[in-house]
Amino acid sequence: MTSHQLQHPDPAPDYEGQPNQITGTITGLYETHIPVANLARARAFYQDILGLKLAHDLPQRRVAFYWVGSPETAMLGLWETGSAPLSMKLHFAFRMAARDIHGLCDQLCQRGIQPLGLTGEEISEPTVIGWMPALSVYCKDPDGHSIEFIAKLPEPPDPAFNHGPFSRWQQRTTPSRG
Repeated sequence: MTSHQLQHPDPAPDYEGQPNQITGTITGLYETHIPVANLARARAFYQDILGLKLAHDLPQRRVAFYWVGSPETAMLGLWETGSAPLSMKLHFAFRMAARDIHGLCDQLCQRGIQPLGLTGEEISEPTVIGWMPALSVYCKDPDGHSIEFIAKLPEPPDPAFNHGPFSRWQQRTTPSRG
């Protein structure tokens, strides 16, 4: 084997000798599922505070499914788990309009939920992730899962910005902004 082959191997064939990568294009995430310690408490958060609409409830299995956005667009499954010595904390992001994210910190605070930034710091305004760029607010659900609310910004990326408050994003000087 040459050094070129080590640095740039050909795609590994699957069991039938075909390339591993599928030919279809993945266009979005349809559903995600998370474990919750208490289904009633999780339902109150996702339904009553975040406003997700119930898609289906299976009380005998201790699971509830919620539509994210329009029905049939995306779904979140909440699965009540037994008590275990270790619990998994997950992260997922809800897409929102930028205008809605601008008022989200105040709305979360009014409901007793601390808005957080990218690294878990307490924030009072949305932050910007410069390489995307995207407007973002995080919080924790009652089980400690990391929830992000995100909106892509129409401006060019600025990786040098890294991440920080939206007000600092607006004040920065870049070659594209003069």
